[in-house]
Amino acid sequence: MVRIKFIKENKEVEAALGSNLRFKAQENNIDIYTFVGKLTQCGGYGQCGTCVVDIIEGVENLSPRTAVEEKKLRKRPSSCRLACQTVVQGPISVETKPDKKASLKKAKAEAAQAKAATTTPEASEPASAAAE
Repeated sequence: MVRIKFIKENKEVEAALGSNLRFKAQENNIDIYTFVGKLTQCGGYGQCGTCVVDIIEGVENLSPRTAVEEKKLRKRPSSCRLACQTVVQGPISVETKPDKKASLKKAKAEAAQAKAATTTPEASEPASAAAE
């Protein structure tokens, strides 16, 4: 058994290893959909992208992002997942209905950090050596 903590709802639930996050949320009366999401949700098939959650802790305890998630969440940070596509393999903390503007800021910061990590000091050495 693993523990899933829903932060906004201040609720912890137990789930079997390999449980689907959307199913466990619904089973425990955790509302993961915004108003529009409630009207347009696809029933857990990954087609609508309305069951977005932000994994605050334990992202390493989840199944990898699916191709559907990569497409639907390309403007969101890597901690955002579609609950319907997420299999829980260890303890996690989840924020339901994450703020879209905050997610965009987090994604931009994540992209900037990734870009900075790829720019290594060795890449700038030849330029400084040529200046000498």
